[in-house]
Amino acid sequence: MLYLAIVFAFVFAPIITSMIFSFNSDRFPTVPLGEFTTHWYETAFSRPEVWEAMQNSLIVALTAATLSTALGFATAYTDYRYNFRFKSAYIALALLPPTIPLVIMGLAMLAWLARLGISGTLTGIIIAHTVMAAPFAMAICRLRLSQMDPALEAAAWNLGASQWRAMRSVVVPFCLPAIVSAFCLTAAVSFDEFVVAWFVSGLNKTVPVVILEILQGNVDPQINAIGTFVFLTSMTLVVVAQLLITRRRKA
Repeated sequence: MLYLAIVFAFVFAPIITSMIFSFNSDRFPTVPLGEFTTHWYETAFSRPEVWEAMQNSLIVALTAATLSTALGFATAYTDYRYNFRFKSAYIALALLPPTIPLVIMGLAMLAWLARLGISGTLTGIIIAHTVMAAPFAMAICRLRLSQMDPALEAAAWNLGASQWRAMRSVVVPFCLPAIVSAFCLTAAVSFDEFVVAWFVSGLNKTVPVVILEILQGNVDPQINAIGTFVFLTSMTLVVVAQLLITRRRKA
């Protein structure tokens, strides 16, 4: 238990420190702290580029999460329902993107999207984030489907349901907690992602890219304010996903 507490302290201490300094009146992070203030939040969120980046990140995260969840569920269901040649290679290929270094992924996405003429657009960022996040959705849906009795779907077929009706009435309701969990997790992955977005975003910057631009060349407490918002948003999505996974396991 002590070891776990030390690990959590090591991981979250810098984040908590940043959150504390986001309410500090002093420009530089020094101790003792200055007065409590929300000035840095007011300054950060009064900048038009920050709101534009928030809007871009929200559009990208929601769209990429929707596409990633749909692709992840379809891939997991294919693995669950069908046996075919090179199935192991199919699964390995579907799970490959998270194993690729982000810099390599960013360069590859930049070259590919440039050839398609969509580099520097929100569509390009959505495609890149969907490729990165879909394996996470697949892993969650695949785990849920592994707990499903194959006879349930077969029973629906025997009772006259078509494959689509059985999918809608049996498979999807059974997997719904995993689907929502996958959506939340992939949205968090997309909302936080920086490296690939930096390569392919162009003028359509996301929040992490704007944070880097503010950071370059000066110490600005606005970063603590924006970072706190990003952290709380991402953690909320991750906690919701984890609660759904835990509830699913207990069920």
